[in-house]
Amino acid sequence: MDTQQEHVIRQVGERDVKYVRLMFVDVLGLLKSITISPMELERAFTEGVAFDGSSVEGFTRISESDMLLVPDASTFQIVPSLGSATTDPVGRMFCDVFNPDGTRSHSDPRYVLERTMERANKLGFVPYVHPEIEFYLFKMPASLEDELIPIDRGGYFDHVSGGLGNEFRRDAVRALEELGISVEYSHHEGGPGQNEIDLRSVDALSCADNFVTTRGVVEEIALSQGLMATFMPKPVIDFPGNGLHLHFSLHEGDQNAFYDPGADYHLSIVGRQFTAGLLHYAKDISAIVNQHVNSYKRLWGGDEAPAFVCWGHHNRSALIRVADHKPGIHTSTRVEYRAPDPALNPYLAFALIIEAGLQGIEQRMELTEEAEDNVWEMSDAERKAVGISALPRSLEDAIRYLEESSLVPAVLGEEAFDFVLRTRLAEWTDYRRQVTAQEKRQLLRLQ
Repeated sequence: MDTQQEHVIRQVGERDVKYVRLMFVDVLGLLKSITISPMELERAFTEGVAFDGSSVEGFTRISESDMLLVPDASTFQIVPSLGSATTDPVGRMFCDVFNPDGTRSHSDPRYVLERTMERANKLGFVPYVHPEIEFYLFKMPASLEDELIPIDRGGYFDHVSGGLGNEFRRDAVRALEELGISVEYSHHEGGPGQNEIDLRSVDALSCADNFVTTRGVVEEIALSQGLMATFMPKPVIDFPGNGLHLHFSLHEGDQNAFYDPGADYHLSIVGRQFTAGLLHYAKDISAIVNQHVNSYKRLWGGDEAPAFVCWGHHNRSALIRVADHKPGIHTSTRVEYRAPDPALNPYLAFALIIEAGLQGIEQRMELTEEAEDNVWEMSDAERKAVGISALPRSLEDAIRYLEESSLVPAVLGEEAFDFVLRTRLAEWTDYRRQVTAQEKRQLLRLQ
């Protein structure tokens, strides 16, 4: 065992931890876990914990089912109680997935991102990400067929006096801080019952771990308070959708490679090339960053959702926004990618966004002219005249770009890519076969 693993074992003993939760995600981004006793921790570090990989979405075939979870000691934290009746201390760690021969599983989403991080490192960069995570809080419905009733009628930045949202955000931020996750802001978002939690910028792998943790914490606290939290992209047709605005930067040592004091918006050549690469591949990666049928109801539902491939500065209708530089704080120079929604798999999404940007740097892509006007208010002819195209309008459209992409399979690997493609096709086919209430209202006639 290494020093960090030994430190975790000492912590477990000193803090009388009763259980250790080993966590990972499947290819769709759903959180999985297995709980072991502290007595098994040393063996977990040295030998791994066996599980049936064929039972986890996208990991392996039945004929190759044996896989191993190996805890990442650097992610160890004591889990807050989150309203649980038990007071027994519980630890948690994220895990890497291995094959029985000791090699890493190429289907492990965490490994997909690690591979991309390693490639960025070889080019001299460390990718950093700062996420703005939106979600809704509803009163717990008796069934999924019931109307979703938000916990308040507040709007953007509203302080709802005595509202459940204020207390909820305090509880969530407190729990995240106890887990070692630094929160920059939390506030009420634009929709009734909609909230946002912004995490501090950290390296991309830590950010993906933190994002998965945040989703779990928010959902658990909501359940403990008799509420339903959802990261669904568009849970109510008349409310704004849930977005996941992601701020990216590349660091070279302690310097921000995106910062140039003499450039427009202080965005360096590297930053411009990264942005150009992300615009170039935006359609290719759409089925990953917006992976559900419902995602496109948010993108094409207005409310400042970005539906067109362009960039801007203060322009919030643009797909990518170059955020304002804070004087004296070079690390604040970054690009904000506004398409993703919080129902994604962060490991796969971050890997593809970073790789798209790296391709832009390596190929020295030229950044197009910025969009200064509200792109939603432009006509198709006006957008075409300035070279602004549309993102996919549906999951079906996104699948077409996914099938033709050379970038996505290269980053995800054959196994993960094939599974993603199959599941996206299955979701679209299932959706297309539905007869909706709207169709019945439109076409049925009562005699």
